[in-house]
Amino acid sequence: MPDASVAGIFHQPAQGVHHRIAEWLRICCTYLGIAVIVTVSMSLAVPGLRDQALQVHKALLTALAPTSMPSGSLVDASGDPLVYDTPSAIVMAIPAAPSSNATGFLGPLRTDFPPAPSKKVARNTVSSPQAEALRNYISRKYRVAYDATGVLINTTYKVAREKELDPLLLLAVIAIESRYNPFAESSVGAQGLMQVMTRVHKDKFEKLGEGATALDPTSNIRVGSTILKDCITRRGSVDAGLACYVGATGPSDGGYGAKVQAERRRLALAAGIALARD
Repeated sequence: MPDASVAGIFHQPAQGVHHRIAEWLRICCTYLGIAVIVTVSMSLAVPGLRDQALQVHKALLTALAPTSMPSGSLVDASGDPLVYDTPSAIVMAIPAAPSSNATGFLGPLRTDFPPAPSKKVARNTVSSPQAEALRNYISRKYRVAYDATGVLINTTYKVAREKELDPLLLLAVIAIESRYNPFAESSVGAQGLMQVMTRVHKDKFEKLGEGATALDPTSNIRVGSTILKDCITRRGSVDAGLACYVGATGPSDGGYGAKVQAERRRLALAAGIALARD
């Protein structure tokens, strides 16, 4: 009897341990099975997502291609070279984009915009190494296709030249607003690179002609820069203009201006470009 009692005392804990081990093994097998399913699913899905991303970047590149400009130069209002000193710094060969919804969505580069102001202004100049550094910084930080980044910078410099704005300011606004995603859309309906409210600025897009939309990168940059220029002019300074651009009506813009100016300084530092005075 004492032996049976002792055996019973040890038997119950052993059953409990065995039960817990079995339960633990069952849970591990369940999670392992889920991990295998997820891994297999991702291995099938990722190549397709990568192909879609490449198509979007190529579509952006095609849409922004500066077909009306001489290869290797940005120009000012008088037709003089604007930025860099070698043909390969910003403008590069444009790879053929596949036929896709994205290509149709972006549309071709527009060449019938209103002419640049006739007033002569100081030129923004940047060397080939500076242009390349700026391009690399944006491409790496915001994970934008290298080729598309070059054309986007080219377009931004051209528009900034026409609007008499610092191109680094425009690039900084694009970075904060959309992280260089031409299809970005906010919860309130702001769209594109500079997050323009189409329903509010419909007239500005209409002035650019048929096919100009907030999701067309070139149209978006042009309308966004027009809005920013108007804000700066009405408010009297870049910082106040940025507050106006983000829709701040009170003394605080929620830190928006500081974010833009900080990114503007980072862009200048990365490329070794002297900031223009506001």
